[in-house]
Amino acid sequence: MTIQAEPDSLLGHLVELRNRLLRCIIAVLVVFACLAYFATDLYELLAMPLIATMPEGSSMIATDVASPFFAPFKLTFMVAIALAIPYILFQFWQFIAPALYQRERRLVAPLVISSTLLFYAGIAFAYYVVFPIVFAFFSNYAPESITIATDISSYLNFVLKLFFAFGIAFEIPVVILLLIWSGTTTPQALAAKRPYIVVGAFIAGMLLTPPDVISQTLLAIPMWILFECGLLLGRFYQPKDQLQTDTDPEVKDES
Repeated sequence: MTIQAEPDSLLGHLVELRNRLLRCIIAVLVVFACLAYFATDLYELLAMPLIATMPEGSSMIATDVASPFFAPFKLTFMVAIALAIPYILFQFWQFIAPALYQRERRLVAPLVISSTLLFYAGIAFAYYVVFPIVFAFFSNYAPESITIATDISSYLNFVLKLFFAFGIAFEIPVVILLLIWSGTTTPQALAAKRPYIVVGAFIAGMLLTPPDVISQTLLAIPMWILFECGLLLGRFYQPKDQLQTDTDPEVKDES
């Protein structure tokens, strides 16, 4: 027996949400299936920043019997999710678009695209800038009596945590623009809180990164710079209610 639901009813929205979530899951699985053959190559690419800084003759190790198999495929699954993010955000956008004003639709679409690019930029920054500095620091300051042999699962968890932290941190300009556009705050109010924002960036770097000063600083400083960029761009945005009043005839009539 098939349940029929009106598109505008609560059940209809739940059915549509289920269908879009299923599409997202299928997209991730398809990308994962395409990348599964290259799982070991992806892990070797991920390990390059560490291997380049390790002493000559040393290598990574696997302390668990199943680690050589599961670690590359865990990485491949995370890469599949990252690559499917544009499609996932598109499905989310398609779900909420009918409830938005025309001006809101034109504004949200660039924000979705920019948030995706900023997330990728955060991952790239961590891989090409942060990893070489952090791993070189760890290798150079290791005691001579210690043989560096990093476990592949521990390394994967370490870099995934940093990828997620930097990817989220690079979303700061989008968050600021949304806060200003929605009328929650103003550029002037945010500028007045700059000292607290800077302290908060370093606290976030301490919480989101491993317990070392280098990675914490390398996260906090970009967060501060991104805050300034979002603050600069936010001066060109108006509150949401003012935009609706200027563009929506129905709102004008009601006022």
